[in-house]
Amino acid sequence: MTELYATAREMLADLEDKRISARELLDLHVARNDAVGPKLNAVVATDLDHARAAAKSIDDARAHGAALGKLAGLPMTIKDGFDVTGMPATSGNPAWASRDKNCVDADVVNAARKEGAVIWGKTNVPFMLSDFQSYNSIYGTTNNPYDLTHTPGGSSGGAAAALAAGITPLEIGSDIGGSLRHPANWTGVCSLKPTWGALSLRGHIPPAPGHYYESDLGVAGPMARNIGDLRLLWNVLRGQSGREFEPVHKARIAVWDEEPSWPLANEVREHVDLAASALSRTGARVAHARPDIDAAHMMNFYRVLLMAIIGAGLPEEMTRPLEAMRDSDRALVRAGGEGSAEASTRLGMAASYRDVAWAEAERQTAKDRLDEFFDDYDAILMPIGMTTSFPHLQEPSFPERVLEVNGTKVPYPAMLNWIAPATVLHAPALAVQAGRTAKGLPVGVQLVGRWDQEDRLFDLAAALERELGGFSPPPL
Repeated sequence: MTELYATAREMLADLEDKRISARELLDLHVARNDAVGPKLNAVVATDLDHARAAAKSIDDARAHGAALGKLAGLPMTIKDGFDVTGMPATSGNPAWASRDKNCVDADVVNAARKEGAVIWGKTNVPFMLSDFQSYNSIYGTTNNPYDLTHTPGGSSGGAAAALAAGITPLEIGSDIGGSLRHPANWTGVCSLKPTWGALSLRGHIPPAPGHYYESDLGVAGPMARNIGDLRLLWNVLRGQSGREFEPVHKARIAVWDEEPSWPLANEVREHVDLAASALSRTGARVAHARPDIDAAHMMNFYRVLLMAIIGAGLPEEMTRPLEAMRDSDRALVRAGGEGSAEASTRLGMAASYRDVAWAEAERQTAKDRLDEFFDDYDAILMPIGMTTSFPHLQEPSFPERVLEVNGTKVPYPAMLNWIAPATVLHAPALAVQAGRTAKGLPVGVQLVGRWDQEDRLFDLAAALERELGGFSPPPL
């Protein structure tokens, strides 16, 4: 019988060879959630009746030799930021806790279901998907499987925790502020933030139910425990077969882990070094280099665009209306001078057309410079977060929280720094594991690539996984 920590591809092979049925595999994962779920609080809603009926239908079709999809019989959970028929998204918002269950699958959910995935549960998120931790007043707090006193990250934190705990073999998340990458980083799994626009966000909440637009910055993406499974789900979601893995010798890798305005914990930097050395051993050419982009200035226009998009859906304590911002602060943000990053955090729900137009113009300059940089490099190896997973921190308010990095107190919103280049410049970024700290907490790195060059990131991530060992289960 398939093991809980088998790869999704091994599970699918067992299903195909009838060593296990879809119903048995579903029940195996549901039982796993029953066993460890109370410790983690990762899965927050289920629809087992429909899932078991779907599994039986797949088993019957397989018994009669019918052609089946690429995920036929594989059980899955889905982040509670996506609508699933029978399990509408709440996005941790009590106002949406009683939505009509007769909703339509989000486009990415439909893509997985069309290939035979058996979707049985939803995984926890922060309120409105707007935190680096996963907790809300509907479902409570999700814990990290490697240390229950720590966060698994957010906003795809329940998804990452369920993957690491063996509750699901695949997940679908979303990312606008590192929401795919931070949870993967801190729970030992991997994720892909695709090129902006590569996958549809129809059925993602927010925006409010019944509304849809492809907003700037936000993306949907796959999550898995290993690179092969991640690529399998990526190909399903984008509706393409994809190419085979290619060698990485002679690949050109830039390491970007030094930035004066971006704090970085020593143990995180050490794991970036480990990843760089591992790629060197494969024959890749690795050098410390960075694109000609002013990082502090980039954070200014990133925050303008971020607040313009999601400000109306954020808790008020996370943002301040633009009208309350002093004229001097607005000028400082545009100038990119000392203190501009702090001033830019005051950009809020009423970001004007002028502010957004300025930010978009500044971004295009940075995108052009990144494009030039990728003429010389295949990918950038970077940290994901400034620190490893930290103890649950839900008070005080979001902008008032602080984290300790190398003995120094750093503002909580600085968690946006290292994930920002890929997000604001629309580039793909793949999160892969680099090892564990002395306390056993996972540490990941991200590979950032040229637009629409996800396949090359998979090559490099697979090489890192082979060299460094990849996922290892938590001590649950």
